[in-house]
Amino acid sequence: MASDNTLDKTGSPGPNDSAAPTMTDDEARLHELGYAQELERSMSPFSNFAVSFTIICILSGCMTLYGFGMNTGGPAVMVWGWPIVGVLTLTVGLGMAEVCSSYPTAGGLYYWAAKLAKSRGPAWAWFTGWFNFLGQVAVTAGIDFGLAQFLNAFLDLQFGFTATPGHTVLLFGITLLVHALLNVRGVKLVALLNNISVWWQVIGVAVVVLALVVFPSHHQSAGFVFGHFVNNTGWGSGLYVSLLGLLLAQYTLTGFDASAHMTEETHDAARSGPRGIVNSILVSLVAGWILLIGVTFAIQSYDGALGSSTGVPPVQIFLDALGDTGGKLLLLIVIGAQFFCGMSSVTANSRMIYAFSRDGALPGSAFWHRISDRTRTPSNAVWLASGGAFLLGLPYLINPTAYAAVTSIAVIGLFIAYVIPIYLRLRQGDDFAAGPWNLGRWSKPVAVVAVGWVACVTILFMLPQVSPVTAKSFNYAPIAVVVVLGFAGAWWLLSARKWFTGPKVQGSADELASIERELMGN
Repeated sequence: MASDNTLDKTGSPGPNDSAAPTMTDDEARLHELGYAQELERSMSPFSNFAVSFTIICILSGCMTLYGFGMNTGGPAVMVWGWPIVGVLTLTVGLGMAEVCSSYPTAGGLYYWAAKLAKSRGPAWAWFTGWFNFLGQVAVTAGIDFGLAQFLNAFLDLQFGFTATPGHTVLLFGITLLVHALLNVRGVKLVALLNNISVWWQVIGVAVVVLALVVFPSHHQSAGFVFGHFVNNTGWGSGLYVSLLGLLLAQYTLTGFDASAHMTEETHDAARSGPRGIVNSILVSLVAGWILLIGVTFAIQSYDGALGSSTGVPPVQIFLDALGDTGGKLLLLIVIGAQFFCGMSSVTANSRMIYAFSRDGALPGSAFWHRISDRTRTPSNAVWLASGGAFLLGLPYLINPTAYAAVTSIAVIGLFIAYVIPIYLRLRQGDDFAAGPWNLGRWSKPVAVVAVGWVACVTILFMLPQVSPVTAKSFNYAPIAVVVVLGFAGAWWLLSARKWFTGPKVQGSADELASIERELMGN
C-alpha cells in the first residue's frame, strides 16, 4: 500500500504527512489480503512457534494415548511408528508452511483454499473451513479430556477422588472453563504462558526421562522396547493392528496449523508462521521419540497388558518406577504440560472460528466474529470453541472408547483441512506466487507425499479399533465426520452457494484504516 508520507515539489512534507500512521510490512500485507489489523499484533516469532509446539505437546498426546498404543501394536509399533509418522507429517507441515508464507492470515487453511483454487474457490474454502472447524474442536476436546483423566488420577491418588466417567467429565468441563477464561484475558497473557510452556515441556521431558532412566531398579530389555508386538484389540491381522497403532503418533503430531492462525498477531508473519509450523514438528519429533523410549524402558512389570488402579497406564508406570512421591511429581509435570496445551488449543481454535465467521461461514457469524473492545480478542469465539469441545467429549459417559474416537476425529478433520490447500497449490504448479519462505524445486514431491499420506490416514482412522464391535466399543469418528460434512454440504447446496463468496474483503484502504482507528479508540 502506498504511503501518504510524500513530499511535494518543493521537498516539503505533503499535506497528509502529520496524520499518516506508520504501517508495518505485516499490516500492509494484511491490507493487501483484504483485512484490517483488528487483532493485536504483539507475538514474537518464538511465541508463534510456541503456540504450535504447545498444542502438539508430546506430554499430552504420547501420554494420554500410551495405553491405547500398548494394546494396539505395543512397544514395537509405538517406537518405530513414531519416526515414520513424524517424517510423513513433516511433509504436510512443509507444504502448509509454503502456502502460509504467501497468505499470512488468521483464516489459514480455508483462506488458502479459496485463493489457490483455479475454479469454485468458495466451495473449496467452505468445506476446508468446516473440516478445520471439526478438527480444531475435536483436538481441543482430546487435549482437555486427556488432561482431565490425568488430573483425576492425581486427585484419586492424593484425595481419593475416584476416577469415574462422571468425575472425569466434570473435570473436563472445569478445565475447558479455565482455558476459556485465560483466553478472554488477552493475547499477551496467552503468549507469555506459551513461552513458559515451551520450556516446561522441554525441561519436563528431560526430567521425566532422566528420572525413569536413573532411579528404577529394573528396566525392560532393548528387545522388548524396540521389538515387542502386542495385540489386545481382538483383531486377527497384525498389519491392521499395527496401522491402527499409528494413531498415537498421528494424533500427537497435530495442531501445528496454530502458527498459521496466529499470523495476524505475529511480527514478520510471512516467515515466522512457516518457521513455527516446521520447527514445532521437528522439535516434537525428536523429543517425543525420546519420551516414548524412556517411558517404555521404565515399565516394571508386564504380563501382556498394562494395568492401572487409576485407569491411566503411564501413571502406574511412574508409581511403580519411582514410588508414590516420585510418581506424583512426574504426574504433576505431565499435568502442567497438558494444561498449557489445552490453553493454546482454545487460542488457535478461537482464531479459526473468528476468521471463518468474519466471512459469514458459521451460523451466527456476526456474534462469533465480535472482538472484545478491552482485550482485542475474539471472546465469543473462545466460548464456542470450549463449548463445542465439551459436547464432543460427553459420549464418554456411556462409551469408554470415546476418547480414541475423539482423537480420530481430530486427525481426520485437521489433516483433510491441512491437505486441501497443499493439493490446490500442487495443481497451480508454476502459477503459484511463492512467499519469502518456500520449498523451491522440492515443492511438488513434498506435496505429492503429503496428499498420499493424508488419504491413507483419513481412511485408516475411521475403521473399527477393537473387536467385536459393540455399542460400547464403536468408533463414532465416521458419524461425527458425516454429521458435520452433511450439515455443511446441505447448507451449501440449499443456501450458502448462493451467497458465500469465500474470504471477504473488509473494504478499501481507507475503510480498513477506519476499522483500525475505531478499535484503537481514535
